[in-house]
Amino acid sequence: MNRRRVALWVVLLLLPLVSFAGAAKRAKDKSATSSAQSLGQEPANHEQLTSNPADPSLYAGTDTCRTCHDDIAKTYDHSAHWKTTLNHRGVQYQGCEACHGPGKAHAESGGDIAKIIRFKTLSREESSKRCLNCHEFGEEHANFLRSEHLKNNVGCIDCHSAHHPKVERALLTMAQLMLCYECHLEVKPQFSKPSHHRVNEGLISCTNCHNPHGGFLTRQLRATAAQDQVCFTCHADKAGPFVFEHAPVKTEGCVSCHTPHGSSNPRLLKRSQVNLLCLECHTLTVDSAAPGIPSFHNQAQKYQACTMCHVAIHGSNSDRDFFKF
Repeated sequence: MNRRRVALWVVLLLLPLVSFAGAAKRAKDKSATSSAQSLGQEPANHEQLTSNPADPSLYAGTDTCRTCHDDIAKTYDHSAHWKTTLNHRGVQYQGCEACHGPGKAHAESGGDIAKIIRFKTLSREESSKRCLNCHEFGEEHANFLRSEHLKNNVGCIDCHSAHHPKVERALLTMAQLMLCYECHLEVKPQFSKPSHHRVNEGLISCTNCHNPHGGFLTRQLRATAAQDQVCFTCHADKAGPFVFEHAPVKTEGCVSCHTPHGSSNPRLLKRSQVNLLCLECHTLTVDSAAPGIPSFHNQAQKYQACTMCHVAIHGSNSDRDFFKF
């Protein structure tokens, strides 16, 4: 009886160690996979992750495709997709057939287009899923199937060209800025306002703030918890936390006062003058049930720039009225 009790205690003591070792191994494998993806390499367990056994007898091979499609092969050989011809994960991931499916029946029929996958005949969701067979790993493309782009029938092939890219980086059909402006016409004039983020000048790009492949937040912003995280990537000094928080910044975020694309105000404010923006909240007409908001209405010239006194308008660690940082 005593031996059984001792054995039971030994098992109970060793169980947490075994669980910890297993968790550590999983974390290590995940880290290795993430590191490999960031370097543009296949993770060590990539074959297991994408395992989809195929019948090799149904595949013709890229060299067979070249006999008829030599014009496409010439540009393909100089594109990023060329490395798929070196793939060792299986015939279904190699060369042309990685995208167009098994081609032996197509080749033996003399080029019957009904016997090969043609992206032109697929829906945007179907064609994008073909791309995601290889591009589903990592954070960049993980949310594409639920992205605003795909919901609006914009798929991978609307921005990317596997055969004839105009921009080699990311295989884009045209320069990234022009590509975004193709659909987002309402945004284009905002970047021509007196003050704007310098997208047209090439110092920042749309994809610095937005992930075209989808995200967790509205407007496909590159953040997971709050949209302000995108702003704080560059404006870290405004991130806080502060002892005294400015309510609009804390509750509504940067866009409660700023318009990110362009403005007539040098600080990218939503109104042309800072006092007009402040008076949207700091007015005498306040709901009786609402908490008190300081109001000030002396419109003399010397008082019109509120931030001349309230210099720490984003938040302060020393003054509740934001007179000091």
